[in-house]
Amino acid sequence: MPRPLTTSLHILVIGAGIGGLSTALALQQQGHRVTVVERVATIRPVGAAISLWPNGVKVMHQLGLGETIEGLSGEMTQMRYLTHTGKTLTDFSLAPLFGDVGQRACPIARAALQQTLLEAVGTEHIQFGRRCDDYTITPEGVTAHFDDGESLNADLLVVAEGMHSKLRSKLVGHPVERQYVGYVNWNVRVPADAALAPLSHWDQYVGDAKRVSFMPMGSGGNKEGAQEFYCFFDVPLPAGTANDPDHYRDELREHFAGWAEPVKALIERFDPARMARVEIYDIPPLDSLTAPRVALLGDAAHGMAPDLGQGGCQAMEDAWVLAQAVQRSLEENADASAAIASALAQYDRARVDRVGEIVQRARKRAAMIHGHDATHTQAWYDELKNEDGQAIIDRLKTTVTGGPLG
Repeated sequence: MPRPLTTSLHILVIGAGIGGLSTALALQQQGHRVTVVERVATIRPVGAAISLWPNGVKVMHQLGLGETIEGLSGEMTQMRYLTHTGKTLTDFSLAPLFGDVGQRACPIARAALQQTLLEAVGTEHIQFGRRCDDYTITPEGVTAHFDDGESLNADLLVVAEGMHSKLRSKLVGHPVERQYVGYVNWNVRVPADAALAPLSHWDQYVGDAKRVSFMPMGSGGNKEGAQEFYCFFDVPLPAGTANDPDHYRDELREHFAGWAEPVKALIERFDPARMARVEIYDIPPLDSLTAPRVALLGDAAHGMAPDLGQGGCQAMEDAWVLAQAVQRSLEENADASAAIASALAQYDRARVDRVGEIVQRARKRAAMIHGHDATHTQAWYDELKNEDGQAIIDRLKTTVTGGPLG
């Protein structure tokens, strides 16, 4: 953990999601006074689970949560692609990747990850049920204004309120609209069962520009300590289609008629009340993630399609990079204002290109998987037939090692 500093700042974090809580914890561990404000009264994570790749897990280890995360997560050692009828396209071990980068991946229940971060930060430092509507820069720092008419003053404001951020457009100086990526994702957790997939495999069935995934997510999502799978279905659909939990099963039966037996079994087994149906959006890469006294972080800064599994990991990287920049700058500058300006400049330099490139790659991969150009999607299916895993591992390794912890 970082050593506490002699100069303590008051830092206000807007948003108690993965990025906001990771940032709060990293800055608390440096000795800063951190207040987190969250607009909802009760945290209900959207989605069943999250695939934390080694770059994200490394940040959690630096924050002292790595062992807890690993204990709650799934043990994923093998990766396999299959046709929609169940014929194996490629099947390979992930051990070479994890060995090369010095860390395994940790698929984990979103609720378990969120609770771990909440407990580490401390709920006494989090104000729930307050929405930040605006902020102003003052000679002394920054003032955040809330929907209850109250204001809070801070030395630094971190905007981590998710892809729907209302403060983002003010920070960057122009409206930033979400972009529909072109498909709907249904995700759910179910009891792990070897009849669905090997318990240590990440299995993906692909065909007709659709995808079904089975990923081991550990036992963090339930009180019984039972192993579970994180499963999802992807279907290219126009934006604005009906979202009715009572129809999820019939909807998926129709979309995946004739698919392999594990897919059909999953459709009959899942609990619609535990399923999320999400239209997938991203935001265009931004030229800057900072303004005077303000940093943009997580999905508010780089909301991305989930096709690289990097959304949460990049928020964790943001948190680590920002906290390290603050620490370095306070060590190098006697004046707190100069230190904050330097830290924000360092954060911007380190993150703009990194996250922008991943947003673009995720969108490109989403288009390939989900049939934006049928010839490209078929070429990918053909490529998988001859894949020994090395090219996939090399791409994963490039993403992981491009992070701040290598």
